[in-house]
Amino acid sequence: MQRVWVTLGFLFAVALLAAGVWSYGYRQALTQLSEKAEADLELASDRLSTQLQVYQELAVLMAEHPALRSLDTIDQRTAAKALLLEVADKTSAVDVLYADATGRVLAAARDVVNGNLADQPAFLRAMHGALGSSHGVLRDTGNRIYSYAAPAFSTDGQVAGALMVIADVEDVESTWRGSTEAVFFVDRSGTVFISNRSELLFWHRPEGQTGLRPADGPVGAFASSRIGKHELWTIGWGPYLPERALHLTRDLPVIGMTGEVLMDVGPARRLAGLQAAAVAAICLAFGALLFLATERRRTLADANAVLESRVAQRTRALTAANVALRREVAEREEAEAALKRAQADLVQAGKLSALGKMSAGISHELNQPLMAIRQFADNGAAFMARGNPEKARENLGRISDMAARMARIIKNLRAFARNESEPMGKVDLIQVLNTAVELTDSRLRSDGVSLDWQPGNAPIFVWGGEVRLVQVFVNLINNAADAMMGRTRRNLTISMTRGDRLMVAIRDTGPGIQDPDRVFEPFYTTKSVGSSEGMGLGLSISYGLVQSFGGEIRGTNKTDGAEFTVELEPYEKAAVA
Repeated sequence: MQRVWVTLGFLFAVALLAAGVWSYGYRQALTQLSEKAEADLELASDRLSTQLQVYQELAVLMAEHPALRSLDTIDQRTAAKALLLEVADKTSAVDVLYADATGRVLAAARDVVNGNLADQPAFLRAMHGALGSSHGVLRDTGNRIYSYAAPAFSTDGQVAGALMVIADVEDVESTWRGSTEAVFFVDRSGTVFISNRSELLFWHRPEGQTGLRPADGPVGAFASSRIGKHELWTIGWGPYLPERALHLTRDLPVIGMTGEVLMDVGPARRLAGLQAAAVAAICLAFGALLFLATERRRTLADANAVLESRVAQRTRALTAANVALRREVAEREEAEAALKRAQADLVQAGKLSALGKMSAGISHELNQPLMAIRQFADNGAAFMARGNPEKARENLGRISDMAARMARIIKNLRAFARNESEPMGKVDLIQVLNTAVELTDSRLRSDGVSLDWQPGNAPIFVWGGEVRLVQVFVNLINNAADAMMGRTRRNLTISMTRGDRLMVAIRDTGPGIQDPDRVFEPFYTTKSVGSSEGMGLGLSISYGLVQSFGGEIRGTNKTDGAEFTVELEPYEKAAVA
């Protein structure tokens, strides 16, 4: 059953491929056929225009003939008629006429218009001083004619009359009648006036439609379609017209008509069919060879059945060995997982141990100098009592150093705590960072945080407020210390980069930022609920302060922690702006 489905699928694929080849070949053949039809239509159009141009030039030349200047006497008119008859005979014109400005025929070769040209469109055009042309059918004979009328001017420049040349359309089209392609010319009203297929004469094209309808009689079958840029007609208009034809048009404004051609597409369809058949035959031959090869392979498969049986036995043995190996690998993986869990437990224990090391604060920084001052004061008094002023002076100097240290700590605390009201200006960034580090030094040492900060000797000035900048960096340092609580490695690095802007980076070795997109939102915190430091406003306030200085602050995660970067405008650049 499977072989039947495979065979049907293969035949379906061959049919699709043949259809694709037929479509491609048909389009290519239509392109070549279109080029030939366009050339034939151009040749027929040029031939028609050239033949009619002879009568046009004849009308222009004869309009100013001396014999037609004065036709007042019978002799003059007789001579003019003889001249016009001779010209008509030599040019195969139906008639050559000369009329005055009222349209009355003064001389004519045969006078097929019954003595008056007043209602002729070509004559009316000539009365305006321009060359006129028109086409129609003679009332008496029913012959199709094409007329040219050229104005004749008097000595004062006025139009005195016109000379009209009437050509027989059948004589013109007889030279290319019988060509294989159906060629016809449609006037502006949509009527077929000239054609090498007489059955199409006087068919008309209704407004807004593509096909043609006969003047009388039943309407033949008609359908229009497009393949690419080619327009195809399917018609049933008679035995001498193709059922399926390529339709092309060519505008001929010189004679006021549109040339059209119908080229039989039968040869193109046959050529595409031959190409599709050739491809299908090649595919079927290939399929037959493939089928034979498959059958041969099936025979070889039966012959190898015994060998495969032996291979299967060997495979079962190898499978058993592989199962044992997999069992051993699983045991090793379980041991490795147990080891990793033990390592994770050790890391967690180290984090819990680090949490117990937080103790001292700024109060310790003040209490220690006070105790030292008391000791040095007692020693100084004892030295004075013993009459040793040098030792007493040395103790007093140490007391002064301790007092200066306490004054610096209290000054920084007072400056940090007060509400800064003075406007922004020139601020030493190195001094701001040193103050922030000094304010948080006791906290960092009590938490066991290692600080890496190498301030430069030269001051670096930025645009901002000193106290507010200290507050920003104190917040960032305290947040970094909070983040590293419970971490085995607690390193805090402060670095500074100079460029178009001054950038200060504070990097910790904590767990990183849980949600970087929300870290500066108010009341967003990852600290425990109820914590005195868990309001979630520190970073939000810092963000607003930095923005007020015209700077930027952002937080990103690194491979070993988090990094907050503060960008500030140099004072020189901000002052110029």
